[in-house]
Amino acid sequence: MPFSFRLKDLIDILIVWYILYVTLKLFKGTRTLYMLIGLGFILIVSGISVFVNLNALNWLIAAFAKYGLLALIVIFQPEIRRGLALLGKNPFFRNTFIGQSTIDEIVRATLQLRDRGLGAIIVIERRIQLNDYIEESGVSLNAKVSAPLIVSIFTPPSPLHDGAVIIRGEYIVAARVILPLAQSEDIDPTLGTRHRAAIGITRVTDAIAVVVSEERKSIRIAEDGRISKPLTTDEFRAYLRKSLERTSEEEEVEEG
Repeated sequence: MPFSFRLKDLIDILIVWYILYVTLKLFKGTRTLYMLIGLGFILIVSGISVFVNLNALNWLIAAFAKYGLLALIVIFQPEIRRGLALLGKNPFFRNTFIGQSTIDEIVRATLQLRDRGLGAIIVIERRIQLNDYIEESGVSLNAKVSAPLIVSIFTPPSPLHDGAVIIRGEYIVAARVILPLAQSEDIDPTLGTRHRAAIGITRVTDAIAVVVSEERKSIRIAEDGRISKPLTTDEFRAYLRKSLERTSEEEEVEEG
């Protein structure tokens, strides 16, 4: 039978390639990537086993496949949730543009909190809105972003100093928001609740989370489920501006 390659085959290959690319990008830098590699190895072995008709190995792989899908859904639940949220983001309900003055206010507030030894977690929305977390535990504010306001929120005995502040565009939309905690074993055990909350929210959404540690007087940024090392003032300012300016530029391109 002669070999034929049709346009449909090319489209099929490109779709599979894109799905694999997005999946690997989503899991990049996490332990899940190595689990996916292990799963790929099992699939390769399964194909070889079927080809050479290894009955015992076929039985073992079939037994694994019977419950493996359910196990994978449980194991990869945070990543699946984030991936589906990214795929299902609504282009008609976005307000993620962040101007330079707002970025400067966030930077100024964070540095003041660090210098005063106050703990804080500031979550900055991008494409995926955090309404579920705000409605469950937060206090709505809808106030213009300003350094004095952010500092006052996280200064005890303010009733809003526990939990996170959520920034959407140019506004602080909520405070005292409880975030999901990351529980993975690959997280540094010395990191506290705020750091785990920052990692947790960035694993299930595309938000950026700024964490200020009162004990260490350090600043870290969580993004894509990973958290940075403690940042110097210049590193923090450059990181935040680069990430948020990129988001704003992407919004302008899409709306244009």
